[in-house]
Amino acid sequence: MKQIDLDDLPPRIAQLLASLAEGEELVLAQGGVVVARLTVSGAAPVAPGEAVTDLAPEDAMKEVMEHFSSMIQDEF
Repeated sequence: MKQIDLDDLPPRIAQLLASLAEGEELVLAQGGVVVARLTVSGAAPVAPGEAVTDLAPEDAMKEVMEHFSSMIQDEF
């Protein structure tokens, strides 16, 4: 299974994907040709913009810094 982290996408696209309702369909096209159709099968467990708070503050900060470091490494 392929996975895309919404944080890795441009904000406009991430917001569009996060706002899809259950059963709604998204069509991906390139050059006027449909390349994929995605259907939302279930609602997101966490609302967009909400933080997952089951981590200790130190672990949450560590995860944020690791993600930041990964983004920097990918960029350069």
